[in-house]
Amino acid sequence: MGSRQPAATLLVLVLFVTAIALGGTATDDPAEAAARAWLAAADALNGAETWRLAAPVFQQHISAEQWQQALSAARSPLGALKSRTLASVNHRTSLPGVPDGEYAVMQYQAEFEHKASAVETVTAARQSDGSWRVAGYFIK
Repeated sequence: MGSRQPAATLLVLVLFVTAIALGGTATDDPAEAAARAWLAAADALNGAETWRLAAPVFQQHISAEQWQQALSAARSPLGALKSRTLASVNHRTSLPGVPDGEYAVMQYQAEFEHKASAVETVTAARQSDGSWRVAGYFIK
């Protein structure tokens, strides 16, 4: 019985270290978890997957094909992601241009192969089923 506890603790520690090594952090915030999953697809320039993971409000404003082109145009010149750190999270109930609801606006400080410093803003929206999906993305 005593040998199981250290093994379980080691497993949790390995998962935490793996998440950090992959550019993530262990988080209990479901909005941030949704944003990180979405960003992982964006890092791979997988427009189809980012569009699939996006909120309906996002999908209604741009087709999957248009989004793939926009994502590629914005991210390809930057090169590979080197690091990304969550800088802030602001939970809001009202944002310009979208219906009132539950939103999390996250800003990440990022470093890319060809851009030493960038700020990525990801807005996640809580859906009627309680899940969180990305409703907006901006990189500067």
